[in-house]
Amino acid sequence: MPLQQISIQNWTLSLSPVLLGVASAYVWFYRSYICKKPRLVSDLPFQLFLERYCPIVKEKFRPTMWCFGGRIQTILRVILLSKPPVSYRKEILKTTDGGQISLDWVDNNESSQFPGASLRPTVIFLPGLTGNSRQSYILHLVHQASRDGYRSVVFNNRGFGGEELLTPRTFCAANTDDLSAVVSHVHRQFPDAPVLAVGVSLGGMMLLNYLAAQGSSVPLWAALCFSTPWNVFESTRSLEEPLNYLLFNYSLNKSLRRATEQHRHVIGKAVNVDHILQSRSIREFDERYTSVVWGFPSCDDYYTQASPDFKLSHIRTPVLCLNAADDPFSPSAAIPVSKASSNPHVALLIPAHGGHIGFLEGLLPTHQRYMDRVFQQFVGAILDHRDELNLGENHQYPKTPNWQREPQWKI
Repeated sequence: MPLQQISIQNWTLSLSPVLLGVASAYVWFYRSYICKKPRLVSDLPFQLFLERYCPIVKEKFRPTMWCFGGRIQTILRVILLSKPPVSYRKEILKTTDGGQISLDWVDNNESSQFPGASLRPTVIFLPGLTGNSRQSYILHLVHQASRDGYRSVVFNNRGFGGEELLTPRTFCAANTDDLSAVVSHVHRQFPDAPVLAVGVSLGGMMLLNYLAAQGSSVPLWAALCFSTPWNVFESTRSLEEPLNYLLFNYSLNKSLRRATEQHRHVIGKAVNVDHILQSRSIREFDERYTSVVWGFPSCDDYYTQASPDFKLSHIRTPVLCLNAADDPFSPSAAIPVSKASSNPHVALLIPAHGGHIGFLEGLLPTHQRYMDRVFQQFVGAILDHRDELNLGENHQYPKTPNWQREPQWKI
């Protein structure tokens, strides 16, 4: 054997124990410091309910071993997450101001758990900023809802669901008129069916603001929010940090400007589109477009009204909110732990890792299983055990229809 080949072989053999030691140390670090139980913040009755019927709140969250950081989880979710096939039925809902909203339905008439359409539970999904029913995280949640026997309807913000934009207004986290119209419409379509709502990112902001505005008159059994930015001022500061700006702020602002250009002929009736297209950040876009067309005196006023943090005490509907502590869109310091612990209707689930709508698990994280499991267990718990959730005398549940889940249902 040549001397050079022997040297390489000896070097490889001497290196193997080092690599094995490094790998073992990394596994130890991952298991000891990365895999942790999420923090559950809620009043005692809600906490006991969740611990009993949603075992995931007591389990360790094990993010993907090679990408557990918040930024990389946020980025790789977009790249790696699969898109399960979902067939929608589109409905256009007219609004009182002359606009229109695109609703994408999955009726799930093949449901074996709830074969009767009039009693089949309905889940309303609200996508995030610039999102729609074709986003991977929405497709996974809708797919899970169908597997569990539910009916789904995705509320696309104006201009983002493939429909023509008829007024200069698109989305607004502080204005809940469109969401209120959608909830009322769904409730009228199926008055005897339980209705729940799930909001993601901006959709979570809209949903929480809607719950706060409606108080105890909300016709929803419960709500679930993922990766909600609680305080827009803190979220803006985080997204304007140099690295976060390059990774997230710039691309999102580009998507907003692209949508503005697409609907220029309508938006231009109210604002200077060319001025909007010169925006270089989400805040500049909101200063030049969102706050203007929705009639706010300033962008700061819009951000104050859009932040669910300031309205949390008004919520009277059971809502579970999943936020990762390393979410670059919503810093952990902005998560309203104190306010949530004093509101018996609100629960926060805070894993140490997960990023923004990330929560990737497994060696090859092509499926968003953690969010799906939180959704599955919480909705199942509400449907099966709502009567055990005693949140105080100020809470008025929607009426309970005479329906029965098929016995093959399992949480």
